[in-house]
Amino acid sequence: MTNNDIVQKLWNLCDVLRDDGINYSDYVTELVLLLFIKMVHENTEAGTLKKHPLPEGCRWSDLSKQDGQNLLETYKRVLLALSTGKDGHGNQIHDDPLITAIYSDAQTRLREPRHLRQMVATLDQIDWFSAQKDGLGDLYEGLLEKNANETKSGAGQYFTPRALINTMVRCLKPQPGERIQDPAAGTAGFLIAAHEYIKGQTDDLYDLTTEQKAFQTTKAYVGIELVPGTRRLALMNCLLHGMEGDAEGVVHLGNALGQTGAGLEKADVILANPPFGTSKGGDASITRDDLTYKTSNKQLAFLQHIYRNLKPGGRAAVVLPDNVLFEAGVGTDVRRDLMNKCNLHTVLRLPTGIFYAQGVKTNVLFFTKGSASDKHQEENCTENVWVYDLRTNMPSFGKRTPFGDPHLKPFEAVYGESPNGDSERKEGEYSFHSEDIELPEHSDENEGIDPRLAHSRWRSFSRQWIAEHKGDSLDISWLKDSDSVDAANLPEPSVLAGEAMGELVQALGELDALMRELGAEEEADGARVLLGEVMGGVK
Repeated sequence: MTNNDIVQKLWNLCDVLRDDGINYSDYVTELVLLLFIKMVHENTEAGTLKKHPLPEGCRWSDLSKQDGQNLLETYKRVLLALSTGKDGHGNQIHDDPLITAIYSDAQTRLREPRHLRQMVATLDQIDWFSAQKDGLGDLYEGLLEKNANETKSGAGQYFTPRALINTMVRCLKPQPGERIQDPAAGTAGFLIAAHEYIKGQTDDLYDLTTEQKAFQTTKAYVGIELVPGTRRLALMNCLLHGMEGDAEGVVHLGNALGQTGAGLEKADVILANPPFGTSKGGDASITRDDLTYKTSNKQLAFLQHIYRNLKPGGRAAVVLPDNVLFEAGVGTDVRRDLMNKCNLHTVLRLPTGIFYAQGVKTNVLFFTKGSASDKHQEENCTENVWVYDLRTNMPSFGKRTPFGDPHLKPFEAVYGESPNGDSERKEGEYSFHSEDIELPEHSDENEGIDPRLAHSRWRSFSRQWIAEHKGDSLDISWLKDSDSVDAANLPEPSVLAGEAMGELVQALGELDALMRELGAEEEADGARVLLGEVMGGVK
């Protein structure tokens, strides 16, 4: 049984829990609270869990032997004990701050003991030997990804595609001994990917000294997450991957745009996909008084935090929406400040449809604090910005056409080996090789260049050109979408409106016929009368 099989088996339990009034998001919370207890049990049995054991009375064996109402009541007591560190009589049973943080305010919404019994039985039926071989952390991440794919979480709760995370990590090449941060950690995907990359480069950390291993386990990674439930998932995720963090865990609860973010140490590497949107007060408000440019745009505030919080020579890769690239006013000020203090060497224009708000267009900005020649330089650090267009003339990504490693490998190839983006680069290394692709007319980007470069996805633009031709906007595009329609060749608006009206009338006629076939003549007549009134009012 593969991890994918196990994830699907666990996910299928959700259909059972709907009878208890539990939706997908609540289900994941219910499942992981129970699943973590089971995973700690399996890790303990396999001898891989050296720290953070669960106290007696709160272990899997204390649950699996119960049934009926006793099982549900025992489970409620276990959650309370793990959350508070005390049993029902007020006796201290554990003082592990990480376990307390993971189970903080944990409660079950299950009402039917049979549903909990079914969850316990299903977890006991899983081939945990196979799961251990692939890694319990990877199994847990698969469940988080399944949740993101199925529930299409709301604004700000974007799940970064795993392939994109891995590409960003491989480009920045985090090293042992570096401090790695994510100020918008979510479920800690970036931090875990960085940890796994370092393990892969150092033979699973065996090459490190005892002191270096301790640093990697407890100090190397720090994330901030605003939402308590999401932070819970992140802490479990990190612990299952062998990342403990400090007394608060790897991911701290707080607001990176508030005092929690202001108190962070300087970082060697920052990887992030900040939440989209604007600050509207409450816990997510921007309360920092140390950011130079005041704004309600959270992405602009996060971007300021990130490049300010890098050490000299520190590097970052950040996912940001298009508006950050072209927004005027404060947006222009922030971009100028970024290019002044950092070497913004690479912009990756991402395809649409890979995040869950389908209309959102995003990019990855790669930059290093200081210039290419002097990491302590603080002015005029950006000389050239390389742009890779992975958006134009790309397929429509979704479940049928998943976005993955094959789409990103050409970008990694031209990015080069240097994590600072200063490898030798050559324009046009990745091109369409097609003379059939049209180019936009009157394009500054294509003025006076070799036509072959105009068909390339990979171009370089000088800092001076960006200032003079784009007014410091980074919304740079030079390719024309083969599916786009030239507005100059469109019919007159009245003709387009007439065509749309004709299609609408035809569709309404088909609906009218269908309603009558279904025996809804009265409703059809009423709809026809209403339509007549509406059409009569159209001049």
